[in-house]
Amino acid sequence: MKQIKIGGSELEGSQVILGCMRLDERIKRKKKVSKVLQTAFDNGINTFDHADIYGGGKCETYFAQALKETSISRDEILIQSKCGIIPGKAFDFSKEHIIKSVEGSLTRLDTDHLDMLLLHRPDTLMEPVEVAEAFDELKAAGKVRHFGVSNFNPRQIQLLETAVKEPLIANQLQFGIAHAGMISNGLHVNMEDGESVDHDGSILEYSRIKNMTIQAWSPFQYGYFEGIFLDNHKFPELNAQLEKLAKKYGFTKTGIATAWINRHPADIQTVIGSMTRDRIRESTDASDLVLTREEWYSIYMAAGNILP
Repeated sequence: MKQIKIGGSELEGSQVILGCMRLDERIKRKKKVSKVLQTAFDNGINTFDHADIYGGGKCETYFAQALKETSISRDEILIQSKCGIIPGKAFDFSKEHIIKSVEGSLTRLDTDHLDMLLLHRPDTLMEPVEVAEAFDELKAAGKVRHFGVSNFNPRQIQLLETAVKEPLIANQLQFGIAHAGMISNGLHVNMEDGESVDHDGSILEYSRIKNMTIQAWSPFQYGYFEGIFLDNHKFPELNAQLEKLAKKYGFTKTGIATAWINRHPADIQTVIGSMTRDRIRESTDASDLVLTREEWYSIYMAAGNILP
């Protein structure tokens, strides 16, 4: 699998990331997490995504326990986590909360450092100086190697950068065939249709200019967690086109949907959240497939997107 220099740093991450938000669900079904992690690693995934709130923190604990049951060593993988959300109550980017969150993640993950820490969702009460102090302290202590954000627009990133000196090397954003707004508003420049509305400040182009790696979360979802578009009767044209290309190249529709994201020259990392070993294999098998320009646009339009 292709390895990406994340944000121009020395970190080399797999183009496909395993998101660990559902680890606790697998535990509840009495399924072995270690087999999932081993399958991911054996299929080229070296980057694992967490957040302090996933499973109320239990997902990080289960990950650490399962990792010990695999042949994977800590120095062979990248572990990232996110902080800043207090579910149902607030967002919190105070220095105290960031440091406390990292300390908790390190304990649960049973590691002495995170390869990357992302600020999970913008906190409008954020004080950039406080964030900078937290980052500096964590970096100096060797507890976090690199930093990034999640769900931030360009102005919010620039606001952080008024104080934060550590490079922000990644931005985790929802993106996929059925969540292609950052593509559509760029194609519909100088138009007056709905697709021309730029909700996020040209975040795709900004990320490329700033050399920030976009990590695409929930890449197979449509709507606001309404479900996945794969094999969904609501998306007959899209599934037909994915099936056509899957047969052409000898992969699955999941693989083609992943290849569609990977084809973009922004070098986007795709965060898959599946805990199913077959789905992990399907997502990684076609990761190196380079769709033609015509094939890429045919998928984009089959999802209901239009060209101006």
